[in-house]
Amino acid sequence: CGVYDPAQARIEAESVKAIQTKYQDAESQKKPSETVEEFRQRSIQIKEERADLVKHHLWVLWTDYFKPEHIEKFSDLHDTFWKATKLAGDAKKSTDPEQGQQLLDAIGEIDKIFWETKK
Repeated sequence: CGVYDPAQARIEAESVKAIQTKYQDAESQKKPSETVEEFRQRSIQIKEERADLVKHHLWVLWTDYFKPEHIEKFSDLHDTFWKATKLAGDAKKSTDPEQGQQLLDAIGEIDKIFWETKK
């Protein structure tokens, strides 16, 4: 459809970080009707789904939007995407909000490049 924006990946990554944060304080975050373990299991499932969505949105940008002329202008573009998608994969294994912030920072770099190409 030709509508691209790194915001989709960022929104999902923000969810990943929020879940990682809530996971750390499961006792106060859980529903009254569930145990801490149930909350954590549910959190992990949702976090992994969101991390996969981050990867999906990044791959769509990488494969459908960016062109050879963008790589010429931004020589580290491939490495930037590789690192961001690896961080999205790492988010599936991590409950540390700092890891989620690293993912958001990597998407922020892609966002800067993306908007630079739109000028």
